[in-house]
Amino acid sequence: MNSKNNQSALTTLVTVFFFWGFIAASNGVFIPFCKTYFNIDQFQSQLVDFAFYGAYYLGALVLFILSSSIKKDILNRWGYKTGIVYGLLISALGAILMYPFINGSQQGETGVFYLVLLGLFIVGLGFSLQQTAANPFVVALGSAEKGAQRLNLAGGINSFGTTIGPIVIALIIFGSTPLSGDELNDMIYKNEIKLTTVQMLYLGVGALFLAAAALFHFSKKLPNAKTDNDFEPANKAKNTLIVLTLAIAACFGIIFNSYSSGNNQATETIENTRLFLLVVALLAVVGSIFYASNRAAKNPEGWGAMKYPQLILGMLAIFTYVGVEVTIQSNLGELLKSVADKVNNLNPIGLKVMNDAEIAPFISLYWGGLMIGRWVGAITVFNPSKGLRKWLLIIVPYLAFGVILLVNFGQYSSTEILLFSICVAVQIGGFFLAKDNPIKTMKIFSVLGILGMIIGVFASGQLALFALLSGGLFCSIMWPCIFSLSISGLGQYTAQGSAFLIMMILGGAIIPPLQGKLADIFSIQSSYWVAVLCFVYLLFYTYKTNSTLKKQGLIE
Repeated sequence: MNSKNNQSALTTLVTVFFFWGFIAASNGVFIPFCKTYFNIDQFQSQLVDFAFYGAYYLGALVLFILSSSIKKDILNRWGYKTGIVYGLLISALGAILMYPFINGSQQGETGVFYLVLLGLFIVGLGFSLQQTAANPFVVALGSAEKGAQRLNLAGGINSFGTTIGPIVIALIIFGSTPLSGDELNDMIYKNEIKLTTVQMLYLGVGALFLAAAALFHFSKKLPNAKTDNDFEPANKAKNTLIVLTLAIAACFGIIFNSYSSGNNQATETIENTRLFLLVVALLAVVGSIFYASNRAAKNPEGWGAMKYPQLILGMLAIFTYVGVEVTIQSNLGELLKSVADKVNNLNPIGLKVMNDAEIAPFISLYWGGLMIGRWVGAITVFNPSKGLRKWLLIIVPYLAFGVILLVNFGQYSSTEILLFSICVAVQIGGFFLAKDNPIKTMKIFSVLGILGMIIGVFASGQLALFALLSGGLFCSIMWPCIFSLSISGLGQYTAQGSAFLIMMILGGAIIPPLQGKLADIFSIQSSYWVAVLCFVYLLFYTYKTNSTLKKQGLIE
């Protein structure tokens, strides 16, 4: 295709990136609401993430297993465009099913909550297929050198969806009338604020998915691109992933059973058992990947892309990155609405306790931080001169921040705007120091992430809040860095390696529930040590990958 058609095709393609962001970020407001509405604990509320992001993993795994069984890449057989159409139709089904699932629900009906999780799981399955197809599709629409920048551009559109999603969901559920936390909770308990308010939203989203599917199907500007790579079977990798899936299913199955057995008022023993099982699920992921790495080092046959150490490291990095990106905001609502000081009505970090509706602008600000970084990462797509690029590194972040303020007009105080502006300035400094080098970028932003989360754990007031919110700014640029480093030198295994990386979005399903259970047992603020440890691994990953790629002669 010529350059003009490429741009038209890219414009069409990035619409699905918007949908992913809108739904994913909406969960940040939906989770604390579900906790209040269904009378569930913090771990149970995080099952929203488990269902949504677990579907990404399971969808990619099923696609890989089916491709292995016929020894042909099913997605490549369909073509990327067709794969996206099928994914949109699956997501539309999940969104439309929300209507009968939610219809007539009342406050406290936990059974309805599990139907909601099923609907989100189906939406996530569709997103898994869309993302598996869309990421290589974006890379294919132009020169390979600028593929990562086009992904950043698409990611910027995705992040715009994440910025407005929480605000739209909060407006639909809670309306625009300011209420205190007690007033809002009282209205929820009296069924004056109902889950059924989101029925029409999901019907509308389902209709948009169907419209997007039609747009993709009938678009003549969007080619049904495919790769020339042959499908490389990796039976040992496949079997390891199946065993991992069974281990995770067993752990969560036992935990679910402990809740369905009438143990909502759990004893200390039951709570500790649940935490133990969550840690086992996490260790199963880490153990399976390292097992694959060790076995492949001795005999690479049957392991496919997993025989490359940079991919193994990258799989855990994507797992950790998605986990920390999601868990910071998924547990943020509980941090802000929990009552630590009943006399002064203060939350655990010493700020005024917020209600479910007041949380939304801060969830939007967190996801807006990711939008800022991704807009900056997309600058090189437009081929600016060296001098102009330096100015854009300063202007674009604050332009993106202006969009966030416009979307949330009147929601932030001047102090809050100033504090986040300082966080943005720190991010800009990181970009200047990194100089578009993925290794330097990962080192700098991992360190900043560690510092931000530690401050969030130990500090109080606005300092603690904005330290945690800065996590979005520091996560923002990591996905393309990890992705590009992980598939370096994979050759014919590049497509398979990309599929394994998509599976590791599983981190968004495992890490938030683990933090949620830690919050149930200990405290919500101290549970953010999980985020600290995630950034620590990302820093370790950077040094280890740098060493690995140097040994292979892939970087200097």
